[in-house]
Amino acid sequence: MLIESHVMSCEPTPVTSADQETTRPGLEALLRGMPLLRRRLQPKQTLFREGQPCKALYLVHAGCFKTCVLSEDGREKITGFHLRGDLLAIDSYDTPTHACSAVALDTSEVWELPLDLLKSQLPEALPLVTAMLANELRRDWRWMLTVGTLNAEQRVVAFLLDLATRLEALGFSARQLFLRMTRAELGNFLSLQLETVTRALSRLAAAGMIQVEGREIRIENAPALRAMLGTH
Repeated sequence: MLIESHVMSCEPTPVTSADQETTRPGLEALLRGMPLLRRRLQPKQTLFREGQPCKALYLVHAGCFKTCVLSEDGREKITGFHLRGDLLAIDSYDTPTHACSAVALDTSEVWELPLDLLKSQLPEALPLVTAMLANELRRDWRWMLTVGTLNAEQRVVAFLLDLATRLEALGFSARQLFLRMTRAELGNFLSLQLETVTRALSRLAAAGMIQVEGREIRIENAPALRAMLGTH
């Protein structure tokens, strides 16, 4: 059933201990029993748009989101991909409007954390929010360095290894990846053309480092991929 991002069909639901197994350590204890509003979105639905009033943070409970900004001439620039446990709108914390837009890439669910609730009833959560914001900034710096210093093939490798690490931390396979984003969206994030991303994946597959079947990618030789980046 399609649920528009601005229309809610469910009531606030207390977070249970089973739910908390999917949240970040620290947040789960603070959210226990809180009446959090859950928002379910279908692929391509927008959670919030750049410039809209920012009144809440959103904890990704399931699915995947992209965040993006628009240039003055209307071009979209993807700034990141966000998985379960990430906080959306954290870059707009304590500002009046959203600094970017967030769009679901597949069937997804977020828990809405109103800023007023965080500040009035959960002041102990603020250090966690600050730490997560700092971590997000560090990720942004790493990707700026990646895009600025690595060639096209290395950028794709860096993305695959980073995604594998993030999925493994969530309890999923670090070898079997399913790309929720299109190749064009991946290229946008890595500042590469669609054709360049496709050729890079084909070369990596031809070298036996990965297998590619549509959006499914299997990492066959992680050490070789890391060696391309000079890491072990």
